[in-house]
Amino acid sequence: MVRIVRATQAEIDEAVTALRDGELVAFPTETVYGLGANAQNPSAVQKIFEAKGRPTNHPVIVHLDSPRYLHRWVREVPATAQALAERFWPGPLTIVMARNPNVHDIVTGGQDTIAVRVPAHPMAQQLLTAFGGGIAAPSANRFGRISPTRAEHVRDEFGDAVRVVLDGGESQVGLESTIVACEPAGVRLLRPGAVTLAQLRQIVGDVQIGTLGAAPRVPGSTPIHYAPATPVTIVPADEIDTRAEDASEGGRRIAVLAQRLPLKTYPSVTWINAGRRADAYAHDLYANLRTLDKAGCEQILVQEVPGDEKWDAIRDRLLRGAAASEVESGDLAATGALGVMP
Repeated sequence: MVRIVRATQAEIDEAVTALRDGELVAFPTETVYGLGANAQNPSAVQKIFEAKGRPTNHPVIVHLDSPRYLHRWVREVPATAQALAERFWPGPLTIVMARNPNVHDIVTGGQDTIAVRVPAHPMAQQLLTAFGGGIAAPSANRFGRISPTRAEHVRDEFGDAVRVVLDGGESQVGLESTIVACEPAGVRLLRPGAVTLAQLRQIVGDVQIGTLGAAPRVPGSTPIHYAPATPVTIVPADEIDTRAEDASEGGRRIAVLAQRLPLKTYPSVTWINAGRRADAYAHDLYANLRTLDKAGCEQILVQEVPGDEKWDAIRDRLLRGAAASEVESGDLAATGALGVMP
């Protein structure tokens, strides 16, 4: 059971003051922790990009406490977006729509669209309600690295660079939100998450998959993302023991993220059994990768996850996390990390 924590009034007041002063605030959502700034203050949003080392043409998600404030950020709300919001908000779904002309380019990455979400975490709701405005917030990590699911992960990444870090316990979901674009031609899934393709189709019918042509840029869509510093290789399930044993020959330190226990004890191998339940695996994924990244190993071997839909978001994150190693070998296209997994 995930422990859900509410902030004290003093903590919320401190965070609201920081946001109004143009400072950064890290806060929990049900997906991952966000690094937030006043979305109506371009210089404050710029601090997000500077802290993360994030390119300024990458859009950020604007978090609201209620859909009733959408008109401040979007030009119009399509019927498909309205239906999705009614079903999944508050929750782990980000909707991309045509932006209101008064939204600054730094929030949208210079695009004519804006990404918006209403998070479900009670502490995020506390903060957003008290602040009374939109909070621009990508994940609270260095650009391209593993997203944080605990307050301690944020502190590890940024130290004193973030004025306030609200501690809401572990993130419930553990992976970033599903992102969809509501376009004139229909709904397009741009990033998989806890809200699945099947769930989307139950609400709006046909949903296209992946980027196409002028599809909007969205957070977490770069081929290399969600990566630990230690190189990651994805290994077929029936080869994980053999690959771990071979890689550890000569005393090389190897880390393994698997869905079961090892068949035997291997020298110099740090092994994590993440289990076979997709929801539990997703919840623990980033924390497990951080643990293995700190284990002093030369390589992280990840057992290939199942191919069914409930593993789509996990598979997407693992492929992108492994892509840094694939680029070096020239095999990025073969990983499938360039698009959303079907």
